[in-house]
Amino acid sequence: MEELSNKIKLFENRKIRASWDENAEKWWFSIVDIVKVLTESPNPRKYWSVLKTRLKKEGSELTTSCSQLKMQASDDKFYNTDVMDIEQLFRLIQSIPSPKAEPFKLWLAKVGSERIDESIDNAKQLGKQNLFPKQFNE
Repeated sequence: MEELSNKIKLFENRKIRASWDENAEKWWFSIVDIVKVLTESPNPRKYWSVLKTRLKKEGSELTTSCSQLKMQASDDKFYNTDVMDIEQLFRLIQSIPSPKAEPFKLWLAKVGSERIDESIDNAKQLGKQNLFPKQFNE
């Protein structure tokens, strides 16, 4: 995860910190921000900590596969923050009881789709004929 561009994404007018990893070609999202949106918890960091412990006890590998990135906090400083990619987030959302889970899944799919469209447009501008690896063009 070397070439990252930090962005703020909005879900229902709430900020979610995200980073685009150019090398891996995927988004990384702040777990605490997502927990805050889904649970409306006054302390999303604590909620995530308790959930992480519970998931570990249940034998879930989800918490061991999450990564950390430096992301800008509300005090404008950068701190290591637990992050997950879209695939991991879909699994995490299943562990959080929330009426916002389904709208959030749709939002995640839209974010991913926008990036795919962007990549296709960029490739077309560069004049690339085959936008996909060989195995998909056969």
